[in-house]
Amino acid sequence: MHNIYMKINNHLLEDIKLLSSPNFDDRPLNTEISLVVIHSISLPPTVFGNNYVEDFFLNNLMETNIDYLNNIKGMKVSSHIYIKRNGEIIQFVPFDKRAWHAGRSSYKNIENCNDYSIGIELEGCDDIAYENIQYIKLSEIINCLVDTYLKINSDRIVSHSDIAPGRKTDPGPLFDWKRLKTMIK
Repeated sequence: MHNIYMKINNHLLEDIKLLSSPNFDDRPLNTEISLVVIHSISLPPTVFGNNYVEDFFLNNLMETNIDYLNNIKGMKVSSHIYIKRNGEIIQFVPFDKRAWHAGRSSYKNIENCNDYSIGIELEGCDDIAYENIQYIKLSEIINCLVDTYLKINSDRIVSHSDIAPGRKTDPGPLFDWKRLKTMIK
């Protein structure tokens, strides 16, 4: 395990790249953060190492010769955190705000997971294994979130497919949940 200890200051990870997405709003009054949702994204699907995800979360996708990107460019989507395949971490929305990552969702019969969750996107897709550094960074972030937001524990760390079954499949069958569980508090 790595000894790097991340800190949250004013609902932002310290010393992490911040790109402020306009795609967020306030959480409902008196709503506590109690869930972490793990996602995967690559734009276009299965293509890594570009800045399309950042552009997407910032509403900056431009018209291109890639039909997939042209079809999604008007969507308003964000996550709190994005972890690239090289381990770079980018924060888009402060943790106390409601990022738009989960869509129609429910966990343990409580609807609208965006209201009470933190969304973490991994650069990836269902059928390609994730990188070692992504697990390391993800576990460091989750451990920091657990320390800061006491309502989060290991049974409250779920996949997008858990909260939107039949609609979403990410982070997919190659995501190693057992490994992650050994790395978090």
